[in-house]
Amino acid sequence: MKQTYWFLIIAAAVSVFCSTGCRVHRGASACPRLPGTQAIIDASFYPTLQAAIDAVPDGGGVVRMPPGTFEIGEPLKVTASDLLIEGAGTATHIKNVNVEGKPALILQHPSGTDDRKHELWRIRLANFRITGNDKSGCGIEARRINEIFIDGVTVSYHGGDGIVLDHCYEDPRICDSLITYNKGTGLNLIGCHDIIVSSNQFEENRDAVRCIDGYNLTMTGNNLDDHLGDGVVIENTYGSVVSGNMIEECKGTAIVLDRDCYGITLSANVIAHNESGGIDLRDAHGCTVSANTFTIMGGHALAIRPNSGRITVTGNNFSDSYIGGGEVKRGAGDRKAGGMIVCGTSDVAICGNVFSGVRPKALALEGEASKRVVFANNVLTDVKSDHTKLDDSSLVDDNLEPVK
Repeated sequence: MKQTYWFLIIAAAVSVFCSTGCRVHRGASACPRLPGTQAIIDASFYPTLQAAIDAVPDGGGVVRMPPGTFEIGEPLKVTASDLLIEGAGTATHIKNVNVEGKPALILQHPSGTDDRKHELWRIRLANFRITGNDKSGCGIEARRINEIFIDGVTVSYHGGDGIVLDHCYEDPRICDSLITYNKGTGLNLIGCHDIIVSSNQFEENRDAVRCIDGYNLTMTGNNLDDHLGDGVVIENTYGSVVSGNMIEECKGTAIVLDRDCYGITLSANVIAHNESGGIDLRDAHGCTVSANTFTIMGGHALAIRPNSGRITVTGNNFSDSYIGGGEVKRGAGDRKAGGMIVCGTSDVAICGNVFSGVRPKALALEGEASKRVVFANNVLTDVKSDHTKLDDSSLVDDNLEPVK
């Protein structure tokens, strides 16, 4: 009886060992293997993170990083396509201790050549934290990576930019990430196309986002707070939308369009308490500014400069901190609330907006006379305005005049 009992225990143990062995030792010849399976690299079994990344075969794979703080003195280099590098959330912390201005993570074709013939495809970075210091370079630098996908990544405290996407031309996506306290730009997009920037939080970088020489930016549902420079700067870019974002307390301007921008919609954003201004159209044409809330702007809430034109401004609210009953929320030292300024522009429709309690004027005219400007069906409350001085324009007389 005892022999039978011990035989059954031993048989059960062997069965469990064999079954778990097939799961752990996936490469063992005795275990079934799914055809086409690529590598899953557990970085905890390698001496360094770079060694784990280098172990990925040419066909791509997965590198899984364990929890822990991993100090690096040289950039981690990623040179393979079809790769997922994933951590265990913010418990996986890559800490760049380099003080020579070098990035923490570089993604680039192994040749190092910077042209369209030497690109990588489909790299995803997910679920880890990466930090630097005042003397380090940027956090993540991706050069010519098509269909790059960054999600759930915290990028903070770098001496340069947080994330740089340098000519990541096809379909870059940056989602659900936290990009904070970087000395440069939080997210720097250079020469990218069909870009998604969604549901991220940006705080106290120099600028939050810069999109330069690009196409088709979709920036929605992000929170931008306390930046030392501007919020969103877009240059030489067309066919884009910035909507549904909260942009607050930038020392510069919330949104800047410059250098031959065209065909861009700025809509349904809350733009609050920015020191230098709300939206500044420095060189933009064929653009729409609609359904935004501009509240307690330190400078002009909306500026249309001489190099901009053919602009639609509709359905926006320009306001101070009025809360009803003759009261304002802000204290005596915090009651700035800018309106709109038009400077020698042309072909602008300003319709269906509310201007209340803004200073110095709801609409101020500066520089040379603007041409073909329609200012119609707007509500003006507790403000002064220059709209009646618009000459050589298709003025309509059905605006609701200031309430005394």
